[in-house]
Amino acid sequence: MGKGEIKMLDVRKEFRTGSEVLTILKEVNIEIKSGEVVAIVGPSGSGKSTLLGIMAGLDQPTSGEVWLGDTNITKLSESKMAKIRGELLGFVFQNYNLIPRLSAYENIELALILNNKLRNRDVRIKELLQAVGLEERKQHLPGQMSGGEQQRAAIARALACDPPIVLADEPTGNLDRKSSKQIADLLFDTCRDEGRTLVLVTHDLELAQRADYILRIDDGILVEEVA
Repeated sequence: MGKGEIKMLDVRKEFRTGSEVLTILKEVNIEIKSGEVVAIVGPSGSGKSTLLGIMAGLDQPTSGEVWLGDTNITKLSESKMAKIRGELLGFVFQNYNLIPRLSAYENIELALILNNKLRNRDVRIKELLQAVGLEERKQHLPGQMSGGEQQRAAIARALACDPPIVLADEPTGNLDRKSSKQIADLLFDTCRDEGRTLVLVTHDLELAQRADYILRIDDGILVEEVA
Protein backbone atom coordinates (compact mmCIF):
# COMPACT_ATOMS: atom_id res chain seq x y z
CA MET A 1 0.00 0.00 0.00
CA GLY A 2 1.15 3.55 -0.70
CA LYS A 3 1.70 5.91 2.22
CA GLY A 4 -1.37 7.92 1.21
CA GLU A 5 -3.77 4.96 1.24
CA ILE A 6 -6.46 4.54 3.90
CA LYS A 7 -8.44 1.40 4.69
CA MET A 8 -11.20 0.89 7.24
CA LEU A 9 -12.34 -2.72 7.61
CA ASP A 10 -15.62 -3.50 9.42
CA VAL A 11 -15.14 -0.52 11.73
CA ARG A 12 -17.69 -0.26 14.51
CA LYS A 13 -17.81 2.35 17.26
CA GLU A 14 -19.95 2.07 20.37
CA PHE A 15 -20.28 4.08 23.56
CA ARG A 16 -21.69 2.55 26.70
CA THR A 17 -23.77 4.75 29.02
CA GLY A 18 -24.88 2.75 32.03
CA SER A 19 -26.81 -0.24 30.71
CA GLU A 20 -27.32 1.31 27.25
CA VAL A 21 -25.04 0.95 24.25
CA LEU A 22 -24.99 3.78 21.71
CA THR A 23 -23.72 2.68 18.31
CA ILE A 24 -22.07 5.51 16.36
CA LEU A 25 -20.57 3.57 13.44
CA LYS A 26 -21.78 0.24 12.09
CA GLU A 27 -19.37 -1.99 10.16
CA VAL A 28 -17.96 0.76 7.96
CA ASN A 29 -15.70 -0.34 5.09
CA ILE A 30 -13.73 2.27 3.16
CA GLU A 31 -10.74 2.09 0.83
CA ILE A 32 -9.15 5.36 -0.28
CA LYS A 33 -6.25 5.34 -2.72
CA SER A 34 -3.24 7.63 -2.63
CA GLY A 35 -3.97 11.06 -4.06
CA GLU A 36 -7.76 10.76 -3.99
CA VAL A 37 -9.92 13.61 -2.75
CA VAL A 38 -12.89 12.28 -0.80
CA ALA A 39 -15.77 14.10 0.90
CA ILE A 40 -17.74 12.60 3.77
CA VAL A 41 -21.25 13.98 4.14
CA GLY A 42 -24.30 13.24 6.27
CA PRO A 43 -26.65 14.81 8.80
CA SER A 44 -25.49 16.07 12.21
CA GLY A 45 -24.89 13.18 14.58
CA SER A 46 -24.49 10.65 11.77
CA GLY A 47 -20.93 9.74 12.77
CA LYS A 48 -18.89 11.80 10.28
CA SER A 49 -16.49 13.39 12.76
CA THR A 50 -16.18 10.16 14.73
CA LEU A 51 -15.20 8.42 11.51
CA LEU A 52 -12.55 11.04 10.76
CA GLY A 53 -11.23 10.87 14.34
CA ILE A 54 -10.81 7.09 14.08
CA MET A 55 -9.14 7.51 10.69
CA ALA A 56 -6.65 9.89 12.35
CA GLY A 57 -5.98 7.59 15.29
CA LEU A 58 -7.44 10.16 17.67
CA ASP A 59 -10.07 7.61 18.70
CA GLN A 60 -10.17 3.82 18.57
CA PRO A 61 -12.91 1.67 17.04
CA THR A 62 -14.80 -0.80 19.21
CA SER A 63 -14.03 -3.40 16.55
CA GLY A 64 -12.54 -3.54 13.07
CA GLU A 65 -9.24 -2.33 11.65
CA VAL A 66 -7.83 0.96 10.36
CA TRP A 67 -4.82 1.04 8.06
CA LEU A 68 -2.76 4.09 7.07
CA GLY A 69 -0.42 3.01 4.30
CA ASP A 70 0.95 -0.37 5.36
CA THR A 71 0.46 0.27 9.10
CA ASN A 72 -2.46 -1.10 11.11
CA ILE A 73 -3.04 1.75 13.57
CA THR A 74 -5.93 0.12 15.40
CA LYS A 75 -4.08 -0.88 18.56
CA LEU A 76 -0.95 1.22 18.47
CA SER A 77 0.26 2.86 21.67
CA GLU A 78 -0.22 6.62 21.83
CA SER A 79 3.54 7.22 21.44
CA LYS A 80 3.66 5.10 18.26
CA MET A 81 0.46 6.68 16.97
CA ALA A 82 1.90 10.15 17.54
CA LYS A 83 4.91 9.17 15.42
CA ILE A 84 2.64 7.86 12.64
CA ARG A 85 0.57 11.05 12.75
CA GLY A 86 3.74 13.13 12.45
CA GLU A 87 4.86 11.12 9.43
CA LEU A 88 1.60 10.59 7.56
CA LEU A 89 -1.12 13.01 8.65
CA GLY A 90 -2.00 16.67 8.54
CA PHE A 91 -5.23 17.72 10.29
CA VAL A 92 -7.35 20.82 9.63
CA PHE A 93 -10.00 21.66 12.23
CA GLN A 94 -13.19 23.71 11.95
CA ASN A 95 -12.08 25.93 14.85
CA TYR A 96 -8.50 26.30 13.53
CA ASN A 97 -6.93 25.10 16.84
CA LEU A 98 -4.06 27.57 16.60
CA ILE A 99 -2.18 28.36 19.79
CA PRO A 100 -3.36 31.88 20.75
CA ARG A 101 -0.02 33.11 22.11
CA LEU A 102 1.98 32.05 19.06
CA SER A 103 2.21 33.95 15.79
CA ALA A 104 1.28 32.37 12.46
CA TYR A 105 4.98 31.67 11.89
CA GLU A 106 5.40 30.10 15.33
CA ASN A 107 2.28 27.93 15.01
CA ILE A 108 3.72 26.42 11.84
CA GLU A 109 7.18 26.16 13.37
CA LEU A 110 5.83 24.24 16.37
CA ALA A 111 4.55 21.46 14.11
CA LEU A 112 8.05 21.07 12.68
CA ILE A 113 9.69 21.12 16.11
CA LEU A 114 7.30 18.53 17.58
CA ASN A 115 8.02 16.19 14.69
CA ASN A 116 11.76 16.82 14.76
CA LYS A 117 11.79 18.40 11.30
CA LEU A 118 14.39 21.00 12.17
CA ARG A 119 16.52 21.08 9.03
CA ASN A 120 15.92 24.20 6.90
CA ARG A 121 12.77 24.92 8.88
CA ASP A 122 12.90 28.67 8.27
CA VAL A 123 12.95 28.06 4.51
CA ARG A 124 10.07 25.59 4.83
CA ILE A 125 7.94 28.00 6.89
CA LYS A 126 8.51 30.83 4.43
CA GLU A 127 7.48 28.52 1.55
CA LEU A 128 4.28 27.60 3.38
CA LEU A 129 3.43 31.18 4.30
CA GLN A 130 3.87 32.18 0.68
CA ALA A 131 1.74 29.24 -0.50
CA VAL A 132 -1.19 30.28 1.73
CA GLY A 133 -0.74 34.02 1.15
CA LEU A 134 0.28 34.99 4.68
CA GLU A 135 3.78 36.36 4.15
CA GLU A 136 2.68 39.78 5.42
CA ARG A 137 0.82 38.30 8.41
CA LYS A 138 3.46 35.90 9.71
CA GLN A 139 4.03 37.78 12.98
CA HIS A 140 0.33 38.21 13.73
CA LEU A 141 -1.30 36.28 16.56
CA PRO A 142 -4.48 34.30 15.79
CA GLY A 143 -6.59 36.96 17.51
CA GLN A 144 -5.19 39.56 15.11
CA MET A 145 -6.23 37.58 12.02
CA SER A 146 -9.57 36.99 10.32
CA GLY A 147 -11.16 33.54 10.35
CA GLY A 148 -9.99 32.93 6.79
CA GLU A 149 -6.44 33.93 7.66
CA GLN A 150 -6.44 31.68 10.72
CA GLN A 151 -7.58 28.74 8.61
CA ARG A 152 -4.86 29.52 6.07
CA ALA A 153 -2.31 29.35 8.89
CA ALA A 154 -3.88 26.09 10.08
CA ILE A 155 -3.58 24.60 6.58
CA ALA A 156 0.07 25.67 6.39
CA ARG A 157 0.63 23.99 9.77
CA ALA A 158 -1.10 20.81 8.55
CA LEU A 159 1.18 20.71 5.49
CA ALA A 160 4.37 21.60 7.38
CA CYS A 161 5.73 18.06 7.68
CA ASP A 162 4.79 17.18 4.10
CA PRO A 163 2.16 14.56 5.01
CA PRO A 164 0.80 12.22 2.31
CA ILE A 165 -2.67 12.43 3.94
CA VAL A 166 -4.65 15.52 4.95
CA LEU A 167 -7.83 15.16 7.03
CA ALA A 168 -10.14 18.16 7.33
CA ASP A 169 -13.13 18.38 9.66
CA GLU A 170 -15.58 21.06 8.43
CA PRO A 171 -12.67 23.28 7.30
CA THR A 172 -15.00 26.02 6.01
CA GLY A 173 -17.69 25.65 8.66
CA ASN A 174 -16.92 28.94 10.47
CA LEU A 175 -16.19 31.06 7.42
CA ASP A 176 -18.19 33.43 5.22
CA ARG A 177 -18.88 32.41 1.62
CA LYS A 178 -15.95 34.26 0.08
CA SER A 179 -13.45 32.93 2.63
CA SER A 180 -14.95 29.44 2.31
CA LYS A 181 -14.27 29.40 -1.41
CA GLN A 182 -10.72 30.64 -0.93
CA ILE A 183 -9.98 27.99 1.70
CA ALA A 184 -11.60 25.25 -0.42
CA ASP A 185 -9.53 26.32 -3.45
CA LEU A 186 -6.38 26.28 -1.34
CA LEU A 187 -7.05 22.81 0.12
CA PHE A 188 -8.16 21.14 -3.10
CA ASP A 189 -5.52 22.73 -5.31
CA THR A 190 -2.63 22.14 -2.91
CA CYS A 191 -3.50 18.50 -2.27
CA ARG A 192 -4.16 17.70 -5.92
CA ASP A 193 -1.04 19.52 -7.16
CA GLU A 194 1.15 17.68 -4.65
CA GLY A 195 -0.56 14.29 -4.90
CA ARG A 196 -1.82 14.23 -1.32
CA THR A 197 -4.82 12.24 -0.20
CA LEU A 198 -7.51 14.60 1.12
CA VAL A 199 -10.48 13.46 3.19
CA LEU A 200 -12.86 16.15 4.36
CA VAL A 201 -16.03 16.11 6.41
CA THR A 202 -18.47 18.79 5.32
CA HIS A 203 -22.10 19.88 5.44
CA ASP A 204 -21.53 21.91 2.25
CA LEU A 205 -22.73 19.80 -0.70
CA GLU A 206 -21.29 22.28 -3.19
CA LEU A 207 -17.90 21.78 -1.58
CA ALA A 208 -18.36 18.01 -1.45
CA GLN A 209 -19.09 17.87 -5.18
CA ARG A 210 -15.56 19.09 -5.87
CA ALA A 211 -14.20 15.82 -4.48
CA ASP A 212 -13.39 12.78 -6.63
CA TYR A 213 -16.25 11.02 -4.89
CA ILE A 214 -18.59 11.37 -1.92
CA LEU A 215 -19.13 8.98 0.98
CA ARG A 216 -22.48 9.44 2.68
CA ILE A 217 -22.92 8.43 6.31
CA ASP A 218 -26.39 8.11 7.79
CA ASP A 219 -27.03 6.83 11.31
CA GLY A 220 -23.54 5.34 11.44
CA ILE A 221 -23.92 3.41 8.17
CA LEU A 222 -22.07 4.05 4.92
CA VAL A 223 -25.18 4.15 2.76
CA GLU A 224 -24.06 5.66 -0.53
CA GLU A 225 -21.01 6.34 -2.65
CA VAL A 226 -21.42 8.94 -5.35
CA ALA A 227 -18.81 9.11 -8.09
